[in-house]
This record gives sequence, structure tokens and C-alpha cells, in this order.
Amino acid sequence: MKREDKIIHSSLLETRLYDERLSPYATQNKDCIKVKHTHKPDSEFDIRWPFEKDIDRVLYSRSYSRYVDKTQALSFFSDIHITKRSVHVQWVSRIARQIGRGLNLNLDLIEAIALGHDLGHSPYGHVGESAINMCLEERGFGYFNHNANSVRNLLFVERKGNGYNVSLQVLDGILCHNGEILSRVYKPDKNKDITQFWDEYEKCWHVKDYSKKISPMTLEGCVVRISDVISYVGKDIEDAINVGIISEDDLPDNVVKILGKSNKSMINVLIGDIVIHSYHKPYLEFSSEVYAALESLFKFISTHIHHHPTLLKENEKLIRMMKELYNNFYDDLIDPSTDNAIDISLSKMNDVYKASPKELIVSDYLSGMTDHYALRTYQEIFLPIQHGEFIGSHKN
Repeated sequence: MKREDKIIHSSLLETRLYDERLSPYATQNKDCIKVKHTHKPDSEFDIRWPFEKDIDRVLYSRSYSRYVDKTQALSFFSDIHITKRSVHVQWVSRIARQIGRGLNLNLDLIEAIALGHDLGHSPYGHVGESAINMCLEERGFGYFNHNANSVRNLLFVERKGNGYNVSLQVLDGILCHNGEILSRVYKPDKNKDITQFWDEYEKCWHVKDYSKKISPMTLEGCVVRISDVISYVGKDIEDAINVGIISEDDLPDNVVKILGKSNKSMINVLIGDIVIHSYHKPYLEFSSEVYAALESLFKFISTHIHHHPTLLKENEKLIRMMKELYNNFYDDLIDPSTDNAIDISLSKMNDVYKASPKELIVSDYLSGMTDHYALRTYQEIFLPIQHGEFIGSHKN
């Protein structure tokens, strides 16, 4: 037996043994389903386990690189320690793997979903997402949500429109990860197949708020969904205290009593509670006491942080900026007389992508921008340039 054949045989054996040790409610590697049917050359050697390949596809995507300049919640503060989306997804991954290890689930699947769950987020987080959604609605196309857009990025935008051959279980976990919805119990939709996944994906674009109605097909997907919540509730509190939006004393007494005051304490309590109450179960569950405290914290964050008067005032400006950018790019795209930045970007894509609806092409272009790039582009398009003594000698 050749050396490479021995390594492959050993890897397959290890995978089978790993699957056998998993919880009966876990997703096994042998059940990995590919969305695209591709045939690798016989000579191509790959030792990775199925969901490990998906981790790498996410990590090496261009969308992943742009996490570094996309804010999580607070977009108007220069403090370098304010949470960026790049660290948020790592925290989601870390928390989810801790829960997954406690419940003996497939950690590779969990990591792939967690790292890829926000790939389709627009500049300025949910504010930018809301602006693009308004633009799609106004044109009668449908609705924008970062869940479905993350799937679109991986399958239809990356690699000049060729996309990546990511597993169904990973894509489904990304599509259904909605961290803005809180529940005491998270049950996977075990009967879901690839046909249902595609139906849900399309409805997310064309049925209002449909992304809030779907559930992951795997328990690992459910773990990422609740880990998204756990990762940001305490950190949003920490960030808001650091910039002076709230103080530690503002936290509700029932929250402090159960979850504590610090991000560390909240994470420890929430992870421990869900592992203890979900052990040997086909679903995830919080205790009633911890869930009540989490629900109270959730409402507090929404009222006192996300809807803080200063943020609401600035968010209005961001929405206006994002809508003006979208409208400008759309006009550029349908104007055959000039070559603009979006035309140049489109020229690099394959023919299948070029046949996409113009509304989606503009959405892809704008949502793919980082915070600073979107702001700089807006300034270049809509604000006057201050020239020096001669035309062309402008000062930035």
C-alpha cells in the first residue's frame, strides 16, 4: 500500500472511530452532504475530515478577511477594543465548541458554522442590513438578511462567482443561526433535506421575516444559534460601559443575581446551564431561572444600548448613507455609457453570476464593503473635494 493510501486509510478509520464516540444526537462525518456535485482528480490528496474542509473554505474566503473592518454593534466609537465582527465570530466559535464538547457533538461542524455565520453581514451591522433591505423592498425584489446573504456569498459570490462546495449542514446552520431571537428550548428540524433547505433559502429572500421562522437541521446548528446570543450579550454590556452609554449599576438586579455583572460570569453561567440541562437530550434547553434572567438582559440591551438616543440618531445617518450608496451603484450598473467601479467588479465575475438580478448584484457589492471602505466611497461620490492651489492637487 502506498504511503498516501495508508494515510487516507488511517484518516478514514479515525473518522469512523470519532463518529462512533459522538452523542447519538450529533451529526456524524459520514453523513456530510455536499450541495454541489464536483469530481476531484484522482491524484488530488486531501487528508482533512469532511467538515474540516468547510472550516478552511470559510477561513480562506475573501468575505472572512473583511470581518476585520466590520463593527459588531457600536459603530461610532474609535476605541480599538470595541468589538469587531472578526473577534465576535471567534468568540461564537469558542463558546459553541465548549457547549459542543460538553454535549459530545461534532466540533468541526460547529466551528465551520460559527466562523461562517456572519460572512454576509453588511457594513455597519444590522443598521446597514436594514438599509439594504429597504432598497430591495422599494424595488419590489424582496428582502435582505445577512443569514441568506452569507449562504449566497459562499455558494455564488466567492471565487468570481464559482463559490465553494460547502456542506449542506454548514450552510443550513448559517442560514438558521438568527441570534436576534431568544428561546428557552432549541430543537433541530431533523426531517429537513436539501430540497427544504433550498426552499427556505429562497423564501428568506422573498418572504418577509422568513429567516426568523426556520430552525437548523442539526443540533450543532442549534448550538451555534444560542452561542451567537451568549457571545454578544455580555460583550455588548462591556462595550457600552466602556464608552459611557450605561454603567454597571444600571443592570437589572435579577440579571446580576443570576448571571453576574461581568462578561466572563455571564458566559460561564449560560454555558454551564445549557450543558447541564441539555445533556443526553436531542435538543438544547435553559433552566427556567437562567432563561428568565437572560430574557431580562436581552430586553435591557435592546432598550438601553441598541436603542440609545445617541445610537438611534447616528443610525439614521448611516441608513441614509447606505441607501444613497445603493441607489448610486444601481444607477451606475444600469447605465451602459460609463464604466464605474461596480462595472469593473462585475467584469471579473463569471457569466452565470453576471446573469444575476441587478438588485442582487448591487446588494452583493455594497454588503461586501467594510465600514471604512463604505464611508470612504460615500465621501468620494457625494462630498466635494478640497483642492490645493491647482486642480488635481486636492488634499485628503
